[in-house]
Amino acid sequence: MGDGHSHRPTLKQENKRFKSKHATKSSLKEAAKGRVQRVSPKSTKSLQKEAAQRRLNRKNAAKQEQTRKRSALISAARIFQGTGGAPRMIAVIPLSDDIDVTLSISTLARSVGADTEGIPSQGTFKLRVDRFKSTLQFIILPYGSFYSAMDAIKVADYTLLLMSSTTEVTSWGENLLRTVQAQGLPTVVPVVAASSSSDVADEKAKDRRALLKSLLSFIQYFAPHITRVYDLENAESDSLIALRSMCEGLPSGVRWREGRVYLCADSVDWEMATADDPQSSTAGTLKVTGVVRGAPLSPNRLIHIPEQGDFQIQKIMSFPSSVPSRSHHEGMDATPTSTLLAEPDSTSADSLVSTNQPDDMMNEQTWPTEDEMKGLRDDISKPIPDAPEGTTPKTIKRVPKGTSQYQAAWIIDEEDENEAEVSSEGSDEEMKSVEEDGQSERDHGSEVMEDLDMATEFGHEETIEEHDAEEESRQLEAWRNREREEADEAAFPDEVDTPKDIPARTRFQRYRGLRSFRTSPWDPFENLPRDYAKIFQFEDFKRTERRITKNAAEEDGTVQPGTRVVLYLKNVPRSVYESYHADSPFVLFGLFKHEHKNTVLHFKIQRDTEYEEPVRSKDPMILCVGPRRLRVNPIYSQHTRGGGKGVNNVHKFERYLRPSVASVATVFGPIVMGKQPCILLKETDDLSAPQLVATGTFLNPDTTRIIAKRIVLTGHPFKVHKRTATIRYMFFNLDDVAYYKPIQLHTKHGRTGHIKESLGTHGYYKAHFDGPITQMDTVCLTLYKRVFPKWSQLWKPETPDAMET
Repeated sequence: MGDGHSHRPTLKQENKRFKSKHATKSSLKEAAKGRVQRVSPKSTKSLQKEAAQRRLNRKNAAKQEQTRKRSALISAARIFQGTGGAPRMIAVIPLSDDIDVTLSISTLARSVGADTEGIPSQGTFKLRVDRFKSTLQFIILPYGSFYSAMDAIKVADYTLLLMSSTTEVTSWGENLLRTVQAQGLPTVVPVVAASSSSDVADEKAKDRRALLKSLLSFIQYFAPHITRVYDLENAESDSLIALRSMCEGLPSGVRWREGRVYLCADSVDWEMATADDPQSSTAGTLKVTGVVRGAPLSPNRLIHIPEQGDFQIQKIMSFPSSVPSRSHHEGMDATPTSTLLAEPDSTSADSLVSTNQPDDMMNEQTWPTEDEMKGLRDDISKPIPDAPEGTTPKTIKRVPKGTSQYQAAWIIDEEDENEAEVSSEGSDEEMKSVEEDGQSERDHGSEVMEDLDMATEFGHEETIEEHDAEEESRQLEAWRNREREEADEAAFPDEVDTPKDIPARTRFQRYRGLRSFRTSPWDPFENLPRDYAKIFQFEDFKRTERRITKNAAEEDGTVQPGTRVVLYLKNVPRSVYESYHADSPFVLFGLFKHEHKNTVLHFKIQRDTEYEEPVRSKDPMILCVGPRRLRVNPIYSQHTRGGGKGVNNVHKFERYLRPSVASVATVFGPIVMGKQPCILLKETDDLSAPQLVATGTFLNPDTTRIIAKRIVLTGHPFKVHKRTATIRYMFFNLDDVAYYKPIQLHTKHGRTGHIKESLGTHGYYKAHFDGPITQMDTVCLTLYKRVFPKWSQLWKPETPDAMET
């Protein structure tokens, strides 16, 4: 054979490396090994040009931002400048009961050589500081005036906190600080109040520095930006520095006040209405003198007075001033003149209509004539014949009068006309109203009477069983002992006992089963109470809110901030004027359009860490939102993560307000515009010391949000054979088993199943599950019903503390 031919022993194949399309910066840097790509001179010039252009753009942007901030500062401080400038409002809040407020303000006045005579212990006091070309108006509040302090801080530019050098801040002072911190605290000026005691003068400087450091640490918890505490007792320079900071500094605004007009009255007067006025015997004209603050004042918008209500503007006059005239130059006296600044437009002025009027005739199919009514009266003694078979409905549902359809008025935003149209839309049929009881689910006896209304249904008079004094006191103590109920609710959430004497289908007739709480459909317009026929709702709330707040300052006839005016409010009861005292601030707030109308309000809140008592749904509370204070019975529900509505907008009802968990409080109340802070207060025996329960912000006015109350019926696995078990103690009769057979079951260990068949007549049934269960497990059946809040009222100090629950 010729030369031999041999093949390679192995086949060595090398494929190309995989090139990643998404290489990270670190991997590219590691692959480069420090090598830098050479840039051509041509590209270098273009890069330098681009860099220079970017640098120039940054300089221009920085310059524009600087100009914008400077103009904002100038415009914000313009209201205080000039001889006729507005005074700087300073709320003086003593945090201890041993503080001499008059002495502290006298110390501040003496630091600039001002006159200290006539300084009241409470009320208002104006101080002209010529050295700093400014005017300060002190709103002096006595210790213990809780609500007056809240109102004063709402309109103040500065908050002067007076702390004692010998006494710690009281619990009342800490409660007030936590409350106003949640409400919105303007610029804080903390000082150690002046004292006439001789022990203070002998105090060592080292101890004094330790005291100031301790007080600074305390006040920084409520106002973290504070850097020092001024001492009015020993350091004379601190008085001048504190006064100068209030005269020359620019006060930081409160966010919820932005775009809203407010006014603190210098004087208040009331005039009787004319005889031809239909309300002349009960109402008149209230004249309020003050300086417009915040935003421009429109005569077409309503004015809210805390604890009194909303009122319409009759006219806005300028403050009378002595103007030299020709007669004055000729030797005659000049008389103060006042000019008309603005009057409301009858076509665009807001009305005082706060609720929608339901149509009570909507349920009527026919209307009998007068002859038919007379004939019915003549034959009233005759018995009513039985209806033919098949014409009587199987179930008769009691429906509130006038609520057969969803009659909430719609506020539709139209950009073309820039106004809202109010119309009534009928959608789904309403049924009987739902009233939530205030007692525990386990104490079902009284709730059964409420749910069934047996006395009315069967036509006999309801009787009340009388108990002796010992039994009444025992039941009262059991009702007040809510800590045990809250502990049981935490250990066994939503679990209730099925009554033995009442069928479960009757006891829980308003509840329904849902296959999925988050995705099962639920019509938001069914089974609505009558209160839903009186509310308003928005077609697009966010859009309407943006338009209203944006155009508020552009309305015709507005009065600019800083103008001293005499505001005339019409149809004001005399009781409003009698509630005015020179010792307490009288403040007014302007409302945006539609803010007088009622709807369903939702607030995102969190329970205060210092409040330890149980907070149950529908407990009476004081809701402070923006300028309003309302008496409400809120219901609480879970806050969906991220604030989303989910597929069906159904949210679980919470019997108690949980600590350290964000929840949603729902009430009926006037519409709120903007991200307003809200505060929930609990009334106590001492009116001036309410307890802070929760704080939060306004969420939305969603009328379709469904708050579903959940109950869980539990049963015990009596006999178990792998995935099949006999369940007892969930029902106590045969019909209940058949009634709830379509609803899915679940166990506490995560199994799901269904009722297969009934066993016997005592409520036993056989159930089949998706996996083996044990006798240590618990079988659960979940039911839901929609709950609604109660109607809110305007809070007034003289109203009774208790509300029906």
